[in-house]
Amino acid sequence: MPTTSKLFSTNEPLNTKSDRLLSVIFEYMTKISVETDMKKLVMNLADLGRELVSADRCSVWLHEPNEKTLWTVGGHGVKTITIPEDSGFVGHSIQTGEELIIEDAYADSRFNWTVDEETGYQTTSVLCIPFRNADGEIIGAYQAINKLTETKAFTNRDLDVLKIASNFTGKSLEAIILRNELVETQKEIIVTMGEIGESRSQETGFHVKRVAKYSYLLACLAGIPDHEALKFKYASPMHDIGKVAIPDSILLKPGKLTEEEFSLMKQHTTIGHNVFKNSKRELLQIAAIIANEHHERYDGNGYPAGKKGEDIHLYGRITAVADVFDALGSDRVYKKAWPLEKITAYMKEERGKQFDPGLVDLFLENLDRFIEIRDEFVDGCDR
Repeated sequence: MPTTSKLFSTNEPLNTKSDRLLSVIFEYMTKISVETDMKKLVMNLADLGRELVSADRCSVWLHEPNEKTLWTVGGHGVKTITIPEDSGFVGHSIQTGEELIIEDAYADSRFNWTVDEETGYQTTSVLCIPFRNADGEIIGAYQAINKLTETKAFTNRDLDVLKIASNFTGKSLEAIILRNELVETQKEIIVTMGEIGESRSQETGFHVKRVAKYSYLLACLAGIPDHEALKFKYASPMHDIGKVAIPDSILLKPGKLTEEEFSLMKQHTTIGHNVFKNSKRELLQIAAIIANEHHERYDGNGYPAGKKGEDIHLYGRITAVADVFDALGSDRVYKKAWPLEKITAYMKEERGKQFDPGLVDLFLENLDRFIEIRDEFVDGCDR
């Protein structure tokens, strides 16, 4: 059985309870203000509400006006549940802006039975408060369920206290939704720009997708934490963006480049780096590193700076392996795709020369996983 809230489980004087109330609010607001993970943020918000009003459960709902639905972002004892926008206490609060105190949920015609039927839970008393974004628009509702004190009924004081959590919920969720949208927009722009760069050299968008997936897998195998490897994956499509500035006469030349032409071609690394180097966005900073260093060689004979060994950023060393594996296995204007046996022989031969030897070993030890990615994104297919 859930325990009663620390705030209202004793006969403490009101001023002591108020001190506890402020302590709980500051404790959770500190955690919530720095949280960037949506699921953890919502659970902190739900925990805050449960603690403030001595409820058994709290849940957070968002309104999807385009879909005309409401859905549970998170909370205690619930998975994602979707209901019509005008359904239940939540729907009523969002549609009308009304705050609700319900003593007997089952006796109220507005009650939506979906959650209890799906979870086996029994709802009795309910507090429901709509929350708004910075523009004052109602975007969701905060719900506390089943008061745990002897009266088992929520009070007007509970409603006033829960408004604190509700107001903070609206602002916190809007902030993280906008942040996620910004990250998604950056990712979409990066992929699109990467595909534009590849199309200039008559390569398909699948090249940048494959290189991104190869790079992510190799990064994970190399021990890079998943959250960092994902950022690397999202920035990876920018590795050849500098090609947009290379003349077609060089980029599309079917034969071997002259020394002068190759000198111009090599500038695509510096050009790509210059595009992103002054950005304060983390993904674009990573893109700048990848663009600049993916043609450096482990033996120091690469370009543009002739960096050697681990002086080359790990992102550059990983992208070099991923990019060359895909390039050798693909048709280009100047060559036909190599068979897998020839590619792996080349990777072994260039171990410690063009490529980081440890990364080559990881690549070859997990070759089947890279082949699965290659086969998933085949040039010319509709997937």
